[in-house]
Amino acid sequence: MTLLDDKVVLVSGGSQGVGGAVARAAAREGAAVLLTGRRTEPGEALAAELTALGAQAAFVRADVADVEQARASVAAAVARFGRVDCLVNSAGLTSRGSLLDTTPELFDAHIAVNLRAPFFLMQGAVADMLSRHAPGTIVNIISTSAHCGQPFLTPYSTAKAALAGLTRNAAHAHRFDRIRINGLNIGWTDTEGEDATQRAFHGAGDDWREQAAKNLPMGRLGRTDEIADFVVFLLSDRSGVVTGSVVDWDQNVIGAID
Repeated sequence: MTLLDDKVVLVSGGSQGVGGAVARAAAREGAAVLLTGRRTEPGEALAAELTALGAQAAFVRADVADVEQARASVAAAVARFGRVDCLVNSAGLTSRGSLLDTTPELFDAHIAVNLRAPFFLMQGAVADMLSRHAPGTIVNIISTSAHCGQPFLTPYSTAKAALAGLTRNAAHAHRFDRIRINGLNIGWTDTEGEDATQRAFHGAGDDWREQAAKNLPMGRLGRTDEIADFVVFLLSDRSGVVTGSVVDWDQNVIGAID
């Protein structure tokens, strides 16, 4: 038996980065996977990769900042695989902005992707679970920046802090429906998106990972496959009755001061 045998997993932002790693790990553990993303080419390539390995997998192009597209991705999973047993909200926006230079448009973009999209994806997935009187699991990929974050992450931190609150609220609301909802506050992670962000906003060169590693306790950034394994555990029955937990998945201890 694998951890997600006969489960249907919907992964937003599943074409690369953390979401892509989750899609791979879920498929490896026996799940049928529907992954979504804004870019068709990497999404279809990953779905084809998983299918070639013997998994049931499909890609649906969706910009989850658009509520209707977010809702349609839940409907697509139900149409393709019959139901949604597990949801992973991994799509995210990490563009920079401080309290003073954030425009209304940038603020709204962060709310749309990092908060509103998970809200309505959860709404659709939970509605499907309730319609079948079936249990389910949801994992929201949040961020340690939900605790505070750097000054240049103000709209991002704001949206992620709200997502942490939503995670707990929804978990409390649906605990007697046996729908478990948890979150991961992930720290600095090596992803394609982070590479692009470092280069675009911080003038990073090709050695930015090595430079960053010098100041990290474990001597390296977090890896997407490690996060994915933890997400699969939370989605699976092996995580027991745990719900409403927002776990700090990081190598720094939040709140500690030297």
